[in-house]
Amino acid sequence: MKRLWTKLVGYYRYYGVTDNTRAIRNFKDEVRRLLYKRLNRRSQKDSFNWYKYALFLKKFPLPAPRIYVSIYELRSHISYIM
Repeated sequence: MKRLWTKLVGYYRYYGVTDNTRAIRNFKDEVRRLLYKRLNRRSQKDSFNWYKYALFLKKFPLPAPRIYVSIYELRSHISYIM
């Protein structure tokens, strides 16, 4: 989970720009679905149901997506170009 946390934070920092909030939120939802699917592949029977998975995510939460770069704040720094 620590490795997944690091990968997600790196993804959010790279793609976390203004007007991309919906895309990175959808990405987090897809990662959550794929993690559930991946954790259930560990045995012949289902390891997790959605209730157990929710408890697992409370103990090991995924990082929340956020915007790291605002293009509107950058505009004042590069106003000589525009």
